[in-house]
Amino acid sequence: MGQSAPSAETPVIMLGRQGNRRLVLAADAAARAAGLRVGIPASKAQVLVPNLQSFDLDAAGDAEALDRMALWSLRYAPIVAADPPDGLIIDTTGADHLHGGEDAMLEGLVSRMASSGIESRAAVADTWGAAHACARFLARPTFVAPVGQATAIVRDLPIGALRLPHDIVEGLLTLGFERVREVEAAPRASLTLRFGPELGRRLDQAIGRRSEPFEPARSAELIEVRRAFGEPIGAAETIARYTGKLVATLCEALEAKGLGARRLDLLFHRVDNRIEAIRVGTAVPVRDAKRLTRLLTDRIETVDPGFGIEVMTLAATLAEPFGSKQIISSLVEEPEPDITDLFDVLANRIGEQRLYRFAPVESDVPERSVRRIAPNAPDDGTSWPRDWPRPPRLLNHPEPIETMALLPDHPPVWFSWRGIRHRVARADGPERVFGEWWQRDAELIAVRDYFQVEDESGERFWIYRAGDGEDPGTGSYKWFLHGVFA
Repeated sequence: MGQSAPSAETPVIMLGRQGNRRLVLAADAAARAAGLRVGIPASKAQVLVPNLQSFDLDAAGDAEALDRMALWSLRYAPIVAADPPDGLIIDTTGADHLHGGEDAMLEGLVSRMASSGIESRAAVADTWGAAHACARFLARPTFVAPVGQATAIVRDLPIGALRLPHDIVEGLLTLGFERVREVEAAPRASLTLRFGPELGRRLDQAIGRRSEPFEPARSAELIEVRRAFGEPIGAAETIARYTGKLVATLCEALEAKGLGARRLDLLFHRVDNRIEAIRVGTAVPVRDAKRLTRLLTDRIETVDPGFGIEVMTLAATLAEPFGSKQIISSLVEEPEPDITDLFDVLANRIGEQRLYRFAPVESDVPERSVRRIAPNAPDDGTSWPRDWPRPPRLLNHPEPIETMALLPDHPPVWFSWRGIRHRVARADGPERVFGEWWQRDAELIAVRDYFQVEDESGERFWIYRAGDGEDPGTGSYKWFLHGVFA
């Protein structure tokens, strides 16, 4: 709606028809605070709240948008599906480490959606039903349930967390049920007789007694190959053999389209309707069957085949144009070594975010003069100053030290860091670093004087004094250790 959108304080509802009745199908926080709820007649809602804003619900458009979001979410995990009317299912098993862990992955997901104007909440739990409940009742905006404790957490939630129809929830509330644990403790037979089998099914799904299979989202343009087995397979050697065959077939399809794989998802459909998955990524577009097979087979040990795998599906969920590489004659010059294969192996074992190299940034302030980039990112030609070398190990934050030194420009005679006293044998400096006034006003006259010092045992450190030693306005005169030389 843009600028015409109602304010956050204005109650907003979405209306739709169920049979011949026009009902409230969705309500925002302001509308719920005003006493409105899903399922009440539209005419009643408009009478209860005079300044109410109402819109017709576009169910087909919302479903299409949700499907697009599911495809977008494939960047986080290989198994993703839409959870109508307002949710996504993402099976992060074996993929969360590629995004820095569950907490970092959820924060990244929510922040990316927020940058697109979508307010969201996300949760990780042992089962789909538990994650659904935690996302809607506990996430602010994220929540990670400890492993094995999701069932206990769900039992303390309101009965609305069970994904039940509105009429069943109202009926349970009328009978005095408020929490999931109260419904679980009640006789199952009498509840089933009154409300039907869906109540028991949703309860079992939420607390992990019953599995809940779903079909992963897949784009029509996705390059994908599939292998079904007459008899289920389970041995690691057999899985590895058929993985190689699927990779070879996929590489042929990629070559026909002039593409290379940047991300592969290998799905294992088990006989019990569960899906196991392996995800690997590459630093550059690749369609070398041997290289891709090695990356996938390195992760086979993480797959639980259960009672057997009946279908294997391999998809290139991220593919890019495959540029031909010019072959340089060794008589002219030595070809550049290609170590992207090593990058791929390490990134898929420890996570892509943990694999990086440092690059210089044009800034005099040391902690701002470095940034992390991909290990295979091209060199932009910038470099650090050579007049005053920087230590190879820079602390995340300068640590305070105790010293004895003459002002204004003498190095310390000794300093104490982390409880150990170092007597200075040699020193070089000071190197004066000025604050960057365009960053913030407090740095307008800020000064640091850096010294390279060596103690009696030969260890070398990079320390500085805050201030120029003459004008108190330039700094506190306190000393800090900022780096360690090799």
